[in-house]
Amino acid sequence: MKFADLHLHTVFSDGTYTPEEITRRASFLGFSAISVVDHDTVMGIEKVIDAGRAYGLEVLPGMELSTEYENREIHILGYLIDYKSQSLIEKLAVLSKTRVERIYKITEKLRGLGINLEAKAVFDIAKQGNPGRLHIARAMKASGFVNSTGEAFYRYIGDKCAAYVSGFKLSPSEGINLIRQAGGIAVLAHPYSLNRDELIPKLVDFGLMGLEVYYSEHTQSMINFYLNLAKKFKLVVTGGSDCHGEAKPEIKIGSIKIPYELVEKLKEAKKVRI
Repeated sequence: MKFADLHLHTVFSDGTYTPEEITRRASFLGFSAISVVDHDTVMGIEKVIDAGRAYGLEVLPGMELSTEYENREIHILGYLIDYKSQSLIEKLAVLSKTRVERIYKITEKLRGLGINLEAKAVFDIAKQGNPGRLHIARAMKASGFVNSTGEAFYRYIGDKCAAYVSGFKLSPSEGINLIRQAGGIAVLAHPYSLNRDELIPKLVDFGLMGLEVYYSEHTQSMINFYLNLAKKFKLVVTGGSDCHGEAKPEIKIGSIKIPYELVEKLKEAKKVRI
C-alpha cells in the first residue's frame, strides 16, 4: 500500500527540520506523499517540492492558517493551494507581521509574571520561520524558566493562561475563503483541540470541505466520531502526524500513516470544486 502524512512542519514555521531533512525522513519511512503545512506561510513549499522530487516523493502544496473565533484559535489546513498566488502571498505577509507583534505582546505579559524573556531570544530560535508560541516555549525552556515546552503552555502561554495573547486577524470564514480563493481545499485541523464540535456545521456553512480525522492525539473513539461527522456532512478525510521535528520530539513522522486513497479523494474534491 501507499501511504501519506499530510501534516508536517519545517523551519519555515515552528518545526526544526529543513525541507531536505523532512523529505529524506519521509522517503526513508516509505511514504509516497506528504504535505508540509507551515503556519501562515508558503515560503518553504517550493523547497519541499524540489527536495521531494529528488526523493521521488509527491508533495501536496499546503499551509496551516491560524484563525480566531471567540478568543479561541481555530487552525484551518489548506491543501492543493496555488502557493504562488500574489493575493495569497500578500495576505500571508500581513499575518506574519501579526505574529511578530504577538511575540512582543506575549513576552511583555511574561515579564509581568516574573519571566524575563526577551523577544529577541524567541526570534533567534525562530530564525527565518514564522514565529509562534512554540518558539516562545522553546526559548523559555532554553532559558531555564520551564522544564519543558509543555509546561510553558499549560502554565503560561496556552489558551486562557495568564500570558496568552489573542490577535490573529482572520476569522474562520475569512481563512476558509482565503484558501478557496487560492484554489485549495479547506480542512479543519485536529478538531479535538477545538473542543467545540458544535461549531463544525457552522464551518461547513463557511465552505469547509474536510476534517483531519487521523491525528497523533486522536483516540480511536475520536477517530470514529469524526469519521461519522465527515460522512454526515460529506467532508473529505485527511490526516497527519503534526511532526515538528525536535521541537516536539514525541511526535514523529510515521506516527500517522493514512492510505494514499485519501490523497486521491482530496484531489477529486478539488476537481469537483473547480
